[in-house]
Amino acid sequence: MAVVGIKLKILPESIEALEIVKASIESKLISMGAIKISSIEEEPIAFGLKALIITFAWPEEKETSLIDEMKLEGISSLEIIDYRRAFG
Repeated sequence: MAVVGIKLKILPESIEALEIVKASIESKLISMGAIKISSIEEEPIAFGLKALIITFAWPEEKETSLIDEMKLEGISSLEIIDYRRAFG
């Protein structure tokens, strides 16, 4: 089974929504088929608003459209910013 590394950028609807998204995103990705969550980082945007940058392993044979269509409370936008095949 081939694996890809995906980096996802999530913009929350508000400063308060960041904690809601952060608390639920890991379990949501695992339930959708992610193999391992490598990191969850916060990136400052403006006026206290922060984006979440999540790096995780995903089965190559699964479509990434599942991720693009992910519905979570508090998400303003979601974007795949990096997609790489993992070797090892």
